[in-house]
Amino acid sequence: MSMQSPNYNKTLLSSLILSITLAGCASTTPAPASDPWTGWNHGTQDFNDGLDKHVLKPLAQGYQYITPTFVNDGITNFFSNVNDIGVTFNDLFQLKFAQGGQDASRFLINTTAGVGGVMDIANKFDLPKHKEDFGQTLGFWGVPSGNYLVLPFYGPSSPRDTVGLIGDAALNPITYVSIFSGGVVNAITAGARAVEVVDHRAELMTNEKILNEGAVDRYDFLKNSYQQNREYLINDGKTTDSSDPDLLDDSSDTPSSGTGTPGKGGVSTGATEATGTSGSSQNLPKAPSKQSLKLSAPKK
Repeated sequence: MSMQSPNYNKTLLSSLILSITLAGCASTTPAPASDPWTGWNHGTQDFNDGLDKHVLKPLAQGYQYITPTFVNDGITNFFSNVNDIGVTFNDLFQLKFAQGGQDASRFLINTTAGVGGVMDIANKFDLPKHKEDFGQTLGFWGVPSGNYLVLPFYGPSSPRDTVGLIGDAALNPITYVSIFSGGVVNAITAGARAVEVVDHRAELMTNEKILNEGAVDRYDFLKNSYQQNREYLINDGKTTDSSDPDLLDDSSDTPSSGTGTPGKGGVSTGATEATGTSGSSQNLPKAPSKQSLKLSAPKK
């Protein structure tokens, strides 16, 4: 559900290049074979957590305090509706034509009867929200995930999902509005992006305590949860892993549904999509059940 501004995309691209370049040099201590970029990842997660603690979380708390529930729901629905455009394209890229038709119908209904997507009318017609993104599309066609990678300002990711973020930006119409419009429109879209990030962080506020208390090792908890959730989404829930894949899903919707993402994009608490934000909270997991916490506990 991300709305990407040009400046945001440039920042993200710079972060990707920097991450890939320095990952192997971030620590002088030999890294585990399963996590060769652990030095970089730990440092980046600490940076993201600090950014969330001192910037994003206070903003989200203030936003939550002053914003009426119906306004908050309308903002969330609006960005979710914009995201459905990319979801529909990724449905088709993954040969899910029936689901693509549902998601296209969902977008049309919410855009018209839902007043630009502010109201989720389609859900009343048995058209649920799905999570599909370009990273999942790459996985569908056999592109390997690669090593676990924590991105600055975004959070848990991988080389494949990093490329996926660029694809998601290309499928978002707001990207082109920003590129081909003047300064005023750019300022509006940048502001909209900021509101989306803060809105998403506010939604995750109640789940932060669960993450902090349930994780013996925060880093391993987020890494394992992120990887399990992505595998679950790519395989549409068809997995032999007994762990709970929805731990870091930012909705309780169908498994093939995506901020996607998670989450994706924006500052994360390190808990953020374990989607899309720096260790801040955009990628914070939604409230998991006691069973999911137990199943997703990091390996010793």
